[in-house]
Amino acid sequence: MTFEKWQSLIANVIDQHDRILKPGGFLAVNISDILCFPDPNIPRYQANNVQGKTQSVTLDDIQKMKKRHPSANRYELARLLGCSEQTVQRRTDGNNVRGGKNGVSTKVMLTGCMVAEWAESSGLYLYDRRIWHKDPCWANSRWHSNSYRAVDEFEYVYVFVKPGVVEYDRNRLDPDEWAEWGSRGVWNIQSARRNDRHEAEFPEELALRVVKLFSPENGVVLDPFVGSGTTAVAATMLGRKWIGIDSDPAAIKVAERRIRDTGNC
Repeated sequence: MTFEKWQSLIANVIDQHDRILKPGGFLAVNISDILCFPDPNIPRYQANNVQGKTQSVTLDDIQKMKKRHPSANRYELARLLGCSEQTVQRRTDGNNVRGGKNGVSTKVMLTGCMVAEWAESSGLYLYDRRIWHKDPCWANSRWHSNSYRAVDEFEYVYVFVKPGVVEYDRNRLDPDEWAEWGSRGVWNIQSARRNDRHEAEFPEELALRVVKLFSPENGVVLDPFVGSGTTAVAATMLGRKWIGIDSDPAAIKVAERRIRDTGNC
């Protein structure tokens, strides 16, 4: 779907939580920033790869030659400099950029700001946020050889609360769990070891922590994008009731099978 349709979908789903959450209940949103958001309105990033050039001709060399031969086009300049016309174009036009010669430049798009705005307009307020530190995802960071940008290795869990009496029960976690992750802002959890069940599957440990920390033992857990059923499996393992919703019939079948395999369906 388009970015605009995605925004509308997430904003609408968040808005629906206001009418179903109990006062004092929590909404947890796991999301990452968009690391390569195409934006045709920003200038194209130029890249001068100092160590990676196969051709030693510089922009200064081209400009000097252009002064000596002001009527020369890039093909003639290339012949005079002993290089390819693509080299002249790259140096003069600054088209050696991320996204390719004809591609749109990209930027980082922060999603948390949007999610927080949608939630607050629905009567839900940002209560806390955790950073899920996962495995480095090199496949999503192919620019690393020609950029100073960091590899993709974390996502966020934003926690929103519906105003009301929040039930605090320190016995939800044991002392070691409180010390290791319950009171910590960064959760070190390996990514899902497989993605053949669903392209966006997250690890059970992430769901287990969210469900155990932010839901009571007699509560109901809702996942409106249940996918392969990870949240439902976590809720089942922790003895919570749950509701799972998804628009993909194939994913629902996978989720149902996984939940049956827990032996507590």
